[in-house]
Amino acid sequence: MALDKLTIVVEADAGKLQFNQRDDAHYIAAMFNPKSLGVNRSVQWESAKAAKRDSPELQYTTASPATLTIDLFFDTYDRADANKPSVYVHTKKLADLTLVRGDKHRPPVCQLFWGKQGMIFQGVLQQIDQSYTMFLENGVPVRATAKCTFLQWRANATDMKKQNLMSADVAKLWTVRRGQTLASIAADEYLDPANWRDIASANGIDDPLALGPGTTLLLPALPAGRPASGGHRKKEAP
Repeated sequence: MALDKLTIVVEADAGKLQFNQRDDAHYIAAMFNPKSLGVNRSVQWESAKAAKRDSPELQYTTASPATLTIDLFFDTYDRADANKPSVYVHTKKLADLTLVRGDKHRPPVCQLFWGKQGMIFQGVLQQIDQSYTMFLENGVPVRATAKCTFLQWRANATDMKKQNLMSADVAKLWTVRRGQTLASIAADEYLDPANWRDIASANGIDDPLALGPGTTLLLPALPAGRPASGGHRKKEAP
């Protein structure tokens, strides 16, 4: 039974996000499987500002994309063939993952697969550290290691489907439409137009009347202990 090798499938150069494991031009197979995988993820929490509290409630603010680190080993010397090709043909494929390609105006997204686990990570190559450790007499490198760090990548539409963004305790972005005011936006988002002041404060707005269509606003999460009322609506701000 053949040993399952870790593989990196690179997205197609054009069109929507798509992958084809049968396309050799967008497929990288590890010569030797890594000995370990490192996965790191962090989230940010802030203490709610409250008086007379020894341990204020923590409020979730945001998260950083997960990272995956792997060390890959390449060797073109240890082979029966007298011809020892440069190991650069393998390491270059990895280095190319940091280059802008196709019409996407960014480096490609990658999917990592390994055995029965299937896809273990989807992301972009954030950093690569290559070390060439063995050379032929003519200077051709035949052995190398590559330490790779992949940063998790997920399309905005896909990420939003996984979240419940209707809740008032989640910060959001809002694009102003013609005729909208801070109060009407607060009424739609928080069910209380009086919360327009929270929006103004979060966006540094001194004049609520100077709100033009197309403006992008940050709608902050309501302070802890002050949920959206959903009840009667107070008089709107100008």
